[in-house]
Amino acid sequence: MTTGSIRVLKPNVSQEQALHAFSPAGPSALYWRIRSGPLRRIAEVYVQYFLFHVKCGNARSRIFAMDAVDGSLDLFEFPRVPEDDELEARGSRNRLAASLSEKQAAELLREKALRVIFQQGFFHLHDVHLEISLVPCELHLPYWLGFYGRENSVSCRVMDAVRRRIEGAKASVFFEHWLAA
Repeated sequence: MTTGSIRVLKPNVSQEQALHAFSPAGPSALYWRIRSGPLRRIAEVYVQYFLFHVKCGNARSRIFAMDAVDGSLDLFEFPRVPEDDELEARGSRNRLAASLSEKQAAELLREKALRVIFQQGFFHLHDVHLEISLVPCELHLPYWLGFYGRENSVSCRVMDAVRRRIEGAKASVFFEHWLAA
């Protein structure tokens, strides 16, 4: 890696695909354009994530990634630690660096991981003990931002470039705060 570059999980969405996703046809797209204005620009952005092994009792260990900025984005779950051929070096000014410590991230992850575990049918567990350990791995995940607007207002839509999905309002607010800072 060169100086100033970051390790990024390879995206599953190209710039052309993101442009197409942010400017689709149909009634919901028409509603969005009327409400927010036309698509003005798109940009690729990278968010730093911490990677953790999480073990609950005798269950198998799971690998979760949590954003290192403020912990508000959805968790990623990986079947295994991403290998070097799944990552690439990228240089970009459009990156959000960690503002959480590893300890703060682990505490936030505990709550989110419990929610995931309970949602998957383990609600009968009463005294859940999670073992959480940091995986030493620099990892940034790619997102596409679509900027819509008119003269005096701009709004942002977010596409997760790994999972190939448009994110909700929580992710839009996350990136809008970063852009405003």
